[in-house]
Amino acid sequence: MNMNPEEFRLPRYEQIPDVGLYLEQVVRYINSRLEPLGGQRLTASMVSNYVKQKLIHAPQKKLYTAEHLALLLFIAVVKSVVPLEGLRMLFEIQGECCSLQAAYDFFCDEFESMLGASFGAVPVREDTDGSRREEKELLRNAIAAVVGKIRLDRNLEEYRKQREEATR
Repeated sequence: MNMNPEEFRLPRYEQIPDVGLYLEQVVRYINSRLEPLGGQRLTASMVSNYVKQKLIHAPQKKLYTAEHLALLLFIAVVKSVVPLEGLRMLFEIQGECCSLQAAYDFFCDEFESMLGASFGAVPVREDTDGSRREEKELLRNAIAAVVGKIRLDRNLEEYRKQREEATR
């Protein structure tokens, strides 16, 4: 993973294209945004499966909207540590407490903050509204697990490279 954690940014909801994208365009868009985190993040078959599993609603006339993209960006980031039923529960909780735009933008802020803090690039962001609701804590736990996995993957890759160089 070649990235500077303090420079990594997810698009905010208002920055996500809402022109209607076909499946392959969606996959390219998601993967290009997450590429700095390392590895292939999403495939067309994964997206189709999320629709079949009713995790996300079906596209209209094969076109995916900004809502789809926001949900898929979130799924792509956390899927390695949150099972399908966990994702379903997180989406239900989000639907009960706030709009998708507010939840997605909060996720982006928290993920970037924790990612930067994990790599020592920035201090952990404190709550500005003073609330510590369960919904936020669930999301933060999922994000912390993802950030820990990203950090572990990076450390393992650096270790592998060091071993290869030592054997030359």
